[in-house]
Formats: sequence, structure tokens, C-alpha cells
Amino acid sequence: MKQDKVTTGGPCWVEHGSADPKAATRFYGELFGWLAETDERPEAGGYTFMKLDGAFAAAVSPLFGEGQPTAWSISFAVADADATADRITGAGGSIVVAPMDALDFGRFAIAADPSGALFGLWQAGRLVGAEVLNAPGALGWVELLTRDPGGALAFYPAVFGWTVTPSDQYPQWGLAGADFGGMLTMDDRFPPQVPAHWLPYFVVEDVDVTAARAGNLGADVLMPPSSMPDGPRIAVLRDPAGAAFGIYRARADD
Repeated sequence: MKQDKVTTGGPCWVEHGSADPKAATRFYGELFGWLAETDERPEAGGYTFMKLDGAFAAAVSPLFGEGQPTAWSISFAVADADATADRITGAGGSIVVAPMDALDFGRFAIAADPSGALFGLWQAGRLVGAEVLNAPGALGWVELLTRDPGGALAFYPAVFGWTVTPSDQYPQWGLAGADFGGMLTMDDRFPPQVPAHWLPYFVVEDVDVTAARAGNLGADVLMPPSSMPDGPRIAVLRDPAGAAFGIYRARADD
């Protein structure tokens, strides 16, 4: 990721929706060094901020919807959640949760692209989003996994104004050419029941060491540490509750 602060249109927040929030805070606290800070107001519903060296890095939340799986979700910063929701439906997407206020933190919505991949919109109030990005222990990259790459390449630039670095294997998303994510086409390696989705990657100092530590904490390794051609070293993991996430160490010149 070439962005180290929240930028309108870019990824700004990552949230772990969990059936066991306390277990999730323990796991990620040990893995990334995050400290949990729960909003004790009853209306906050147990929402817990995860801090890295005192800065907001992510959140852990209880599940609020019936049938909602334990999973990571990614939100993108917008100036106007209601106007962006209109653009989403105009571009062929759908609104799952209509724009609404999140206490005094900001205004949010949950949307789906035409292939069904879910993502959030975040219009900042008191909370701008993550206070640390692209640093060890923080969100550093986001990846769309989809079976409709052509539809995604039309949809997201229309909604957010993203630039696209073209590639037959791995197109990359950006803002004004500053890439923050990529797109992977789901092929036969992915079981048909796995839906299109967004996957967060967190920056780490050492992918191999972190993957081993995650395994010792009860995680599964979905993709073992691997070095991408002319790219970073990455791994994809599944936490003990079943939520997938990636880790990576960028090249020195990224």
C-alpha cells in the first residue's frame, strides 16, 4: 500500500465481526500486539477498538445479524455515504444496510458489488478511520476475490474513482496511481460455496515468523508463506473462529 493515512475513496477501516469477541481480541492481540479498548456505552453493543501503540488500527464487534459469519470486513472512506450509496445502486451494486449514524463516530453503510462481495462505506465523524496504516501490525493491503473481474473493473472505478493498474493476473486498485489493493480472479481452486469477498492484509516484519506464531495460537494456514514474483512475501491465514486474513512484508522499494 502506498497510502499511510486515510484518503477519500481508499480503505479506511477493518473490522472483525465475531461470535466470540473476547477470543478474537486475545488472538489478534497476541499476534499483532494490539490492545483492546471496548466502548462501554450500552448503545455501542460491545464494540471494541484495537489499538497499535495507542493508535486505532482495527475493531472487533459482536455479530449483529442472524446467519452472519465470523469474518473480516473492509470499509472505504467517503465524503457522503448517502450519495455513494446512490452511485452503488446506479452502477449495479446493492445496499445491504442503508446509510445510518454510528453514534458520534460517523455514518456508515454496508454494500455489495454486482458479484455479491460485501464492503463498507465510512463517512467520518469523530472517527476518521484507522490512525495507522501501512506499518507493521496495521492494515497494509486489500484484495478483492471475485468470479467477475470484468464487472468489478467497471463497478469500483465508477463508484470510487479508483485507478486500475492493468494486469492479466493481478490488476491493482489505486487512487491517482497510488495502489492500495488488488484483484484476484477466483478459479477452480476455490470451492463454489466460497462467495466473492474482500480480504485484508496486515503488514508484518517477518511473514514466516508471524505465520508460525498464528499457527501456535490456533490459526490454519490457507496459503503458506510465499514470495510473489517481483512482489512481497505473503501468507493467507484463517483464525481459530474461521475468519480469513492475509499478512505480508513489502519489498524495501514499495
